[in-house]
This record gives sequence, C-alpha cells and structure tokens, in this order.
Amino acid sequence: MTSTAPTAPTRSVPATTPAAPTLDDRIAGALVGAAVGDALGGPVEGYSPEQIVARHGGRVTGVVGPWAGEDWRTARPVAPYHKGDGHVTDDTLMTHALVRVYGKVRGHLDAYSVADHLVPELISNPRWIPELEAEALPLQRIFLAEKWIVARLHYGHVDPREAGSGNIVNCGAAMYMAPVGLVNAADPRAAYAEALDVAGAHQSSYGREAAGVFAAAVAAACVPGATPASVVGTCLSLAKDGTRAAIEAVCETAAGHRDFETAIAPLREAVAPFDTVGPDYRAPSLGARRPSRLHAIEELPVALGMLLVADGDYRQAVLGSVNYGRDCDSIATMSGAIAGALYGERAVPADWVRTVGEASRLDLHAPARDLADVAREVFARDTAARRTHEAAFTALAGRP
Repeated sequence: MTSTAPTAPTRSVPATTPAAPTLDDRIAGALVGAAVGDALGGPVEGYSPEQIVARHGGRVTGVVGPWAGEDWRTARPVAPYHKGDGHVTDDTLMTHALVRVYGKVRGHLDAYSVADHLVPELISNPRWIPELEAEALPLQRIFLAEKWIVARLHYGHVDPREAGSGNIVNCGAAMYMAPVGLVNAADPRAAYAEALDVAGAHQSSYGREAAGVFAAAVAAACVPGATPASVVGTCLSLAKDGTRAAIEAVCETAAGHRDFETAIAPLREAVAPFDTVGPDYRAPSLGARRPSRLHAIEELPVALGMLLVADGDYRQAVLGSVNYGRDCDSIATMSGAIAGALYGERAVPADWVRTVGEASRLDLHAPARDLADVAREVFARDTAARRTHEAAFTALAGRP
C-alpha cells in the first residue's frame, strides 16, 4: 500500500463555476449537511443493504418513514424511538450540544470542557427530542456509550483526560466532532489534536483516533480549493494504526467506482478486516468494540469512501452512506458534514433541509451561526498568541 491519496473519479464541471464558499457557508454546509444525513440514515440504521432494498422496494432516495411504520412505538429492536420522517438522531443531538459548549467556552475545548460543560448539557437542560416526540433530557435519548460520559464524570469523578478508558470503542465520539473541525477550519492538524483531547473524556483506542481524524477531515474540507482526494490525503497523513490502514484500504477500493450502487459491497469487503463488529450488525462478534491498534470503526472509512465515489457530490455521498446500511446514520452524518464543508450549504438539497428542520422542530442554521462567531473569536486569539510567541522566540534566537 502507498500513502498517496486515491484519485477521485472525474465529474463534469458546470460552465459557470460558483464562487468559493465562505467560512460561514462552509460551517452551515457542514452542520446542516450532517443533520440531514443523520435524519436520512436513521430509519434504516442497523439493517443490511439487502434488507433496505426489500423494505423500501429499492434504494432509499430521500426521507422515509419508520421501518415498522405506525408500530414504531412498540416494534423491536428500535422502540420507543420514532426513527424516520425526517427526525434527527443522537448524532445531531450530540453535535448541537458540543456547539453549545463552544458557545459557552468561546475558545478551544479539552477533556475538562466535556466534564464542566457537556455533561451538564446532557443532564440538566430538557430539549425537544425528535425521536421521542417530547421534551426530555438528552441523557434519556443518547446511547450507552454516551451515557458513559455522565457515569464516569458526573458520578465517578474520574480525571476527564482518562474517563474514556474502559468504554466500548465505537463511533460515539467521532460522530459529533464536526464542530471541532469547523472551529479549526483549514487547520486539520490542530483539529486532530483538539478532537483527541476532547474525545479522551469519552473514548479510547481507535474510537478516539477516529474522532481526531474526522475533525481533521472537516477542517481539511474547509481549505480553499480542497477536494475529496485532498481531504483523504490529509486523513492519511494524520491517522494512526488500524484507522489509517482502514481508510487507505477503503479509499483505494472507492477509487474504482463512480456510483454508490456498485460500491456498497466492495467498500464493506474492504473495511471488514478492520471492523470488530462483524457481519451481523445486530449480533456483534465476541471481540466487538474492544481496544486495538489493528482495528478501526467502520463509519469513518466508509464515509470517506462514499465521498470519493460521489466525487464530493453531497446527495450521492449521503445516499450511498444511507444505503450502505449498518450504522448508516453516523456514516451519513460524517459524509454529509465533509461534503457540506467542501462546497457549502448550496450542496445540500434545500427540500431535505426544510423537511428535516420542520420534522425535527429544530433550527438547523442557528448552531452554524453561533459556531461561526466562535470560530472567528478563536482565530483572532490564536493569531495574537502566535504573534506573541513569534516575537518571544525571535528575541530568544537573537535574530532582529
């Protein structure tokens, strides 16, 4: 294997190229794009591509209803969540919670920020939970891997930098790290480092590593002139161990496909050696989600692979992620965030945005506006600090 990023398939370029998206547009594209991808993937999460086709009479092409129809309140294994009809899931709830933490801190975050601000967000402030169709504490909706944060930090008083050790290793931390990449827009190495610090309160091993690489991917997508291939190249330059190997294997496979229909099975085959869950997503293998330097979460490599297959096209990247099945809401959250950061909100179908916002009773744009303000404040302080350091180092080095 080589360390060179795969070449993305070439797509036709419109005669008139739109203006490059601004910072605000990229942040809106990433956060809105992530939420829409999450909502599209929610109703088919946990099922295989074949089951999805059988249930829906073909591939999913937009917002669909609950898997069990009107019986969603009682049908196992999903009950009591109303997944579908444009409802976002815990991926978006956690992403928006992290944005609110940035709004309070108005600076870079670390593991202590999770303890001091994210945990209170989860246990103290009732919010509208679309899947519950009610106001409730976010704690009542998030998965066990996220409840771990509360148990370890609020009740166990564990050092936040070590709290992620012992948790199941999955995509729980990675799925909501897009805001870290956006606050560090165009600086993927800084995004990677900050996300690793934040995620240390939640995850360990390749789950924590994926959080860092996903944040870096979003930051890399904000670089003017970025492409899907350049984003993947940045990820490969930063990722370690099994995470790097999985991204390389999946993206090498993705480079040979031009549409998600033919790519679904090959991408699954490429990531399978690194995925600990195994072939049956609802019946994980004995070694599932345990720490390892050899393995990786499935979601991030597949999201990057679908991004390459679609050559960055938001609709195709997200639909490919959704129809892949398994943990497809998180895969579509990630591919949607990166595609949105690459090309701005105009890349996200407006009808999907409207449907998801109305169905979930959420203002999908408010978090983006808030985070854009924070990103500018953080950049101004970082620039001032860097200039101070440059002056001090210059004096130390004895140069004029």
